[in-house]
Amino acid sequence: MAGEKDLDKLLQNMKPVHNTGNYVFCSVVCLTKEHIDEAVFIFKEAEGNTIVLRKETADLLDLHYSFIASWITLDVHSSLDAVGLTALFSKALADKGIGCNVVAANYHDHLFVNQNDTVRAMEILKNLSV
Repeated sequence: MAGEKDLDKLLQNMKPVHNTGNYVFCSVVCLTKEHIDEAVFIFKEAEGNTIVLRKETADLLDLHYSFIASWITLDVHSSLDAVGLTALFSKALADKGIGCNVVAANYHDHLFVNQNDTVRAMEILKNLSV
């Protein structure tokens, strides 16, 4: 099933969902089985492998991080080549002083915002989808 490309439909059907817990971005040179098993996502960069995982897991694995985030999923099946959705929600958040790190996956967009901004970010995103 192909994802939605129409921006109006994406906004109408966008339902932000807060995934409970705190998440952190860590960098490791060599991935272990635990990293892979516990990661929300992994991205290979020239400097090392970036992994996002629960803060509690990173603490247990003694991994360094500097940003504690909340994970919000936009529960609408957006096409990977849809135009404008990321620009709209990132601008709406930025206008209120909220940064977001966006991961586009095959079915949904995932936003990682500072844990202190979760409630405000959810309100802003819900208002966009009205």
